[in-house]
Amino acid sequence: MTPVAATTPEIDAEAVAAELEDKGAGEAIEWMFETFGESHYIACSFQKTSSVTAHLASRINPEARFFYLDTEVLFEQTYETRDRLAEALGVEFDRFHDLTIAEQAARHGDELWKSDPDACCGLRKVEPMRRALRELAVGTWFAGLRRNQTESRAQIPFLEWSGGRWKVHPIAEWADRDVHRYLTKHHLPYHPLWEKGYVSIGDHHSTKPIHEVATLEETRFFGLKRECGIHEINLGDL
Repeated sequence: MTPVAATTPEIDAEAVAAELEDKGAGEAIEWMFETFGESHYIACSFQKTSSVTAHLASRINPEARFFYLDTEVLFEQTYETRDRLAEALGVEFDRFHDLTIAEQAARHGDELWKSDPDACCGLRKVEPMRRALRELAVGTWFAGLRRNQTESRAQIPFLEWSGGRWKVHPIAEWADRDVHRYLTKHHLPYHPLWEKGYVSIGDHHSTKPIHEVATLEETRFFGLKRECGIHEINLGDL
């Protein structure tokens, strides 16, 4: 049995993950709401999967709570997608951020994302994520991670213990075609850069379309890494 925080119910993670594996995304989200009630938070990056998960969650629970991490160097189209999705679903996205770009440059030098991308992600993504989870005493959070995105995500379960919180991956087993079919079926707005060759969309200074690089890995963080660190936050960090 995985240890749990005081704000969360006792859960047999392996048993629940196995049960959800046989049910699918909608049932996984229903289970989350039934189990945690208001003690939930839904992460949105405004990539295609965010349109799917936000739509699924808002249909099941009109009071669902959403948040995003604003690095202040997101693509203009990302902010536009945020606004279009909020209007389409009738939801609000809580914003979490840290230093301004000017403050970061004054403390750590210009273009920290080039000289030390791990430190930059720590300031602009990991710290705001910690604050989001800590300040709201969230019992669970979920994201649109999928197994076919990267090798590091190939084995993600529907439910895991992460950062002192339960984390749900409701569309873990979805392929790209499943995401596309869902978006089309429900006429959902999604990030327009997907149609311009961007396979993973983050900050504008460290994201490249696939036709401008030699490998998939080079589309993010100059090919130096694939993950920003928010999904590796541990209990001690909070």
